[in-house]
Amino acid sequence: MNRNEFIKNCTILVSGIFLTKNLSAMPTAPVTLYFKDDGMIPNSKFPLLLYKQAFNANTSNPGDWIEQKFAENNWTNTWRWGVYPFHHYHSNTHEVLGVFSGNALLHLGGEKGQKVNVQAGDVIVIPAGVGHKCISHSDNFTVLGAYPNGLSPDLNRGEKGERPQTDKNIAAVKFPVTDPFMGKNGDLEKLWKA
Repeated sequence: MNRNEFIKNCTILVSGIFLTKNLSAMPTAPVTLYFKDDGMIPNSKFPLLLYKQAFNANTSNPGDWIEQKFAENNWTNTWRWGVYPFHHYHSNTHEVLGVFSGNALLHLGGEKGQKVNVQAGDVIVIPAGVGHKCISHSDNFTVLGAYPNGLSPDLNRGEKGERPQTDKNIAAVKFPVTDPFMGKNGDLEKLWKA
């Protein structure tokens, strides 16, 4: 092998490693979690979708990568932070959380819901009305949140006086055009059939 062939082969090898490292792993079907109205948190007829280890959070700038992925699927108005330490829900929009750093124990679906461990690489698609709260987390726990069509979420805590208006808001939320992570070929459309 001459010098030029060696350099060409090395370039192809390094390029392949770089691309593989930054591509998402093909996630398996999401875990579907259904939550009933508990009187305070309305929850939803649609399941919460939890894609476990959906992307490689060990790449450089995983927050930027997941933000771009959501934006490609028209889920924008992003922010980076944790999850509030109290039960809350959004009545005017669905939400997606991409965990790109650390891990946490979340309480989903309100007080009568389910506790779920999440970690870097997980994607959580939360239907409008579904409660979520952070119980505990690692020091570096960070998520990137986004909303279909860049909507701005309201914040409800399951307090008296929120309903029935929040129920009306939830019923009026438009169906997302795409799955925030998997796009038009994602699981959201088939799992959230009206």
